[in-house]
Amino acid sequence: MSTNNTEYLAKRQLKRGTAGWLLLAGLGVSYVISGDFAGWNFGIAEAGWGGFAIAAVLMAVMYLALVLSLAEMSAAVPAAGGGYSFARQAMGPAGGYLTGLAVLIEYALAPAAIVIFIGSAVEALTGFNGPWVYALFYLLFVGIHLAGVGEALKVMMVISGLAVLAIIATAFVLITNFDASRLFDVPVTDAVGASEFLPLGWYGVWAALPFAMWLFLAVEGVPLAAEEAKDPAKDVPKGIIGAMIFLLFTAFLVVVLVPGAGGAAAMGASAVPLVDALNASGSEGLATVVNILGLAGLVASFFSIIYGYSRLVFALSRAGYLSRSLSITTNRKVPARALIVPAVFGFLVSLSGEGDLILAMAVVGATVSYALMALSHILLRVKQPDLPRPYKTPGGVVTSSIALVLSLIALTGVYAFDPRAFLYTMMLFIVGAVYYFGYSSKHLVAKSADEEFAMLADAESDLEMAK
Repeated sequence: MSTNNTEYLAKRQLKRGTAGWLLLAGLGVSYVISGDFAGWNFGIAEAGWGGFAIAAVLMAVMYLALVLSLAEMSAAVPAAGGGYSFARQAMGPAGGYLTGLAVLIEYALAPAAIVIFIGSAVEALTGFNGPWVYALFYLLFVGIHLAGVGEALKVMMVISGLAVLAIIATAFVLITNFDASRLFDVPVTDAVGASEFLPLGWYGVWAALPFAMWLFLAVEGVPLAAEEAKDPAKDVPKGIIGAMIFLLFTAFLVVVLVPGAGGAAAMGASAVPLVDALNASGSEGLATVVNILGLAGLVASFFSIIYGYSRLVFALSRAGYLSRSLSITTNRKVPARALIVPAVFGFLVSLSGEGDLILAMAVVGATVSYALMALSHILLRVKQPDLPRPYKTPGGVVTSSIALVLSLIALTGVYAFDPRAFLYTMMLFIVGAVYYFGYSSKHLVAKSADEEFAMLADAESDLEMAK
């Protein structure tokens, strides 16, 4: 390896051995946990409880199949780019970039939407809201990440733990007030296939899919921490699968108990469904506590997705897809510019105040990336059957094919709910594709993923010898 390459990669090193599987599982839960507090319930307004329950089961199957596929690929290709790295290994530079672009759209836009929701929660508690609140949260949590990955992930675990505690306490109270008849209090319409179970018909199930995704959205980001894991081949699969199992449990609790205690019709229109369900059950004191801890859930997701986008931007930059300056790391081995530049972008986007639209656009990016990541699993099985796989996906390509089909259906569901979000996101894809094919494809650091991984291994070896 050339001295130039060694020097280049020496400035672009993450801190290895920081996160064990439990911390990675916590990261996966943290990415998602805000979705349990609000957002998912608007799917009940689109489909009734029965229709939303079908949508939630379909999305749970999609995410579980995807997570099992990602677990195999993350063990075989343990790189900080996550889905981008897997796609590049399977589909080459263009496929890798387009997958990375889809994930980047999701991870850059999601914090902008979440900080708007944080602003609303802060306003309810203190009366303050607006750009100064958005800026304060970005500055505070980007600052914590700049202190170092170990410190950041430990802070994240504490915040997530408070949010999880609120969900479990809510479930304990609501289970004593559960009444199955309340699940079916949405009036039956004259839509095709409408019934008491499906009051808005089958079209409602389709339109509810994006809301069902909020119960699991962003758990796929766990492999972005692969280069900082203690034992990537073991820790990342255990971490992402552990997170998914826990999220299935919390999703079941909120989807069944909240409308079963507060009424499906009321919960379908609620901005704070857990709080309103507790109030309806006469637990006003706990409702106040959960309202405050709901902010912790939003902060946990905001905080962890900032971590996720920084590692993705770092990986794309180090490979030459984005400006190479974005992957330079500090003495603490933190990709400072990859943290700061997307934060400035996210803050500017948040000034629109269009939280629902921004989040819907993030969901479009997510579903496109899911399809490409599932396809990557299939292609790697076919094209590289001898690739070492410390963990293998149960069901093999059948499992990843289920994830592929359901992700494409979910993508059309976003269009059914909000065509504007779909079209705006496609415009971002076009801009990103023009940038790649017109410029960055000619400035890649390595011709293939294998070549880049070999360069990294050589650079680490050279750096160890230099010590």
